[in-house]
Formats: sequence, C-alpha cells, structure tokens
Amino acid sequence: LRLLPQQRYLRAEKADVSTLERKRNILCCLITRILKVEKQLHIDNLVFRVIDACQKGELGPGLQFLSFCCHSVDVLSCVLHLLNQGYLRRQEERPHVLEY
Repeated sequence: LRLLPQQRYLRAEKADVSTLERKRNILCCLITRILKVEKQLHIDNLVFRVIDACQKGELGPGLQFLSFCCHSVDVLSCVLHLLNQGYLRRQEERPHVLEY
C-alpha cells in the first residue's frame, strides 16, 4: 500500500544533475561577465540581460554556447548564490543595485 506518490526528483540521474550544474555554471559566468563590464546594475536589468544572452547563445565577446531556456527564477537563484559566495554585493543605500 502506497500513501505518497513516488518523488522522481529525488532519484535524479547523474546526467540530469550534471546538466543542471552546467546550466548554473553558465548562468553564474554570464552574471559575473555582465557585472564586470557594467560595474553596477539594477537586478531587474541584470536578469533581462542574462535571459537575453541565454536565448541568443552568447557568453561574451568571442564565446558562444548552445542557447537554452532559462527563467528569472534560475537567474535570481544564481544571483543569491553569488551574493552568498561574496562575488557580488548590494549597495547599502540601494539594495536593488548589484555590484561586482
């Protein structure tokens, strides 16, 4: 007798985990590259620029990758990860503006 449905995400295949890790790494690279150039950027503008780069398949000058679908939640998750790692910071007087 089963009371709960099987949870498939707990049994993710290694290939799926590797794909998700690669996607997160690409998003983190895009975020840092954009902020290195801009120095500071409103978080909304950053999210739109990262999503646009993902759709066009552009990592930066001279670098290309396969385009993939990413959502604002994916980008914001990576922003939080980079904030926790200390790569990015928020301005004290304007917390919606990120700096590299």
